[in-house]
Order: sequence, then C-alpha cells, then structure tokens
Amino acid sequence: VRSYNMSRIRSKDTKPEMIVRKFLFSNGFRFRLHDKSLPGKPDLVLKKYNTVVFINGCFWHGHKGCRYFVIPKTRTEWWISKLEGNVKKDKKNIAALKKEGWKVVVMWECELKKNSENSLRALAEKIRKDS
Repeated sequence: VRSYNMSRIRSKDTKPEMIVRKFLFSNGFRFRLHDKSLPGKPDLVLKKYNTVVFINGCFWHGHKGCRYFVIPKTRTEWWISKLEGNVKKDKKNIAALKKEGWKVVVMWECELKKNSENSLRALAEKIRKDS
C-alpha cells in the first residue's frame, strides 16, 4: 500500500505548484519552469526579478514544526536518512544559487493550504522587492 501511495506522488505540476503558478501568471509575472541549468532545478525561475522559487512539500523537504511533516512508523531509520538527505541537498542548492546571485524564495505546502491568499500576496511582494 505504501509503495502504491508513494508512486502516485509527483515531482512536477503538483497541486501547490499549480496554485502558485496560476496566481503569479494572473498577476503579470512570467517565468520558466524547472530550469535544469540551475542547481536544484527550481520550480519557477523569474529572470526579470533575478529570483527562483521552490515550492516544497512539507513531508519531502522536512518542514520542521509542521503538522504535515510526520516520519512514517515503518522503516523509520531509512525515512530519517532519506529526508535528512533531502534537507541537506536543499541547503546546498540554495547556497549555490545565492552564490550565483539569485534571490531564493521557498514556499511551503502548508502555507498554501491555509490562508493561501495572504501567502501568495506575500510571495509576490518578496519577488518584487529589491528588483
């Protein structure tokens, strides 16, 4: 059952990603998707604003203190290792992007579940700021 459930989880075009993309596009932002030439393949690349946006799932990226980040009860050690590896990789990619001069914004899945309008407006402000 777990294997089936995990096989259904996508890495691109997720529901949170689609919500952010739809909001930004309708507010006049233009962006590229999943640019493979950049570290970590950011979900959105807004070249005009020199900004990249990662839309992270709380479980997969180890969102500390979030109710959606719960380590599975089976194969716990494996999951801890897997998720810690994801967090390390995220930090490394963000550092590399900042070194290249990109502004990095991280949106969490839980921010889009509750009070998403405010979160999306805050995202738009972060993108416009300092550009």
